[in-house]
Amino acid sequence: MNIKRNKTYNAKLDEVGGGWVVVDAADKPLGRVAAEVARVLMGKHRPQYTPYLLTGDYVIVVNAAKAVVTGNKAADKFYYHYSGYRGGLTKTSYEDMLERHPEHALRKAVKGMLPKNFLAVHMLKRLKIYPGPDHPHQAQVAGSQKEEAKAS
Repeated sequence: MNIKRNKTYNAKLDEVGGGWVVVDAADKPLGRVAAEVARVLMGKHRPQYTPYLLTGDYVIVVNAAKAVVTGNKAADKFYYHYSGYRGGLTKTSYEDMLERHPEHALRKAVKGMLPKNFLAVHMLKRLKIYPGPDHPHQAQVAGSQKEEAKAS
């Protein structure tokens, strides 16, 4: 008896090419930008998405210092870090984090939205965050756009 069955498609490592995506975070909510970036890093925007492979693109976030939070979160949101020693808990508000390291707040938000497995470290390495509008990856972005034009 011949029964026709649908086969599940699984992407192969050599079939998946990593492109470059530029995201502007100016005047956008921090969580919305982080969710969009996490989705692209995981590769869920592609039809070849495979959970156990790096199918996502490289992401460049510009204007990270201009990302906004709603309500009183700028004063009420805190980031905690524990050194491992007694009394080693440090607490930093969102306002202080933006003054010192504006890219850390977005990186922590994206990290929390990625899967908790061995691929998350590799996905975070594909994330490039810059506080201002300039970034040193012009050649990669231009090359990625040329490849997309050829594929179309």
